[in-house]
Amino acid sequence: MTYLKDLRARRKRRHARVRKKVSGTPTRPRLCVFRSLKHIYAQIIDDTAGRTLASASTLDPEIRDEAKLKNKTEAARLIGVLIGKRALKKGITQVVFDRGGYKYHGRVKALADGAREAGLKF
Repeated sequence: MTYLKDLRARRKRRHARVRKKVSGTPTRPRLCVFRSLKHIYAQIIDDTAGRTLASASTLDPEIRDEAKLKNKTEAARLIGVLIGKRALKKGITQVVFDRGGYKYHGRVKALADGAREAGLKF
């Protein structure tokens, strides 16, 4: 159990280091990623106002069934495409990517690639 607590604490420290440099503005909000063992979540956040502008996850009703049929990396790419479409619908074209203390690899990279595929610029 202490090993898991240590892993979480290390991720929190890495995330704090990333957040020192990365901040969302109204013109270029922050695309934040959270990864759990089963699901992946993405939010587009304006840090100056403290508001979430758009969000998507593998639990969203419109994509839940399709994500269940895919592996986790492919589901993350679907979430990236979905968050990209939702952002473009709200007029957001550029974002700052916040990997949340995770390595830019696997599911996090797939989500970023899906968002780029939908038209977001990092």
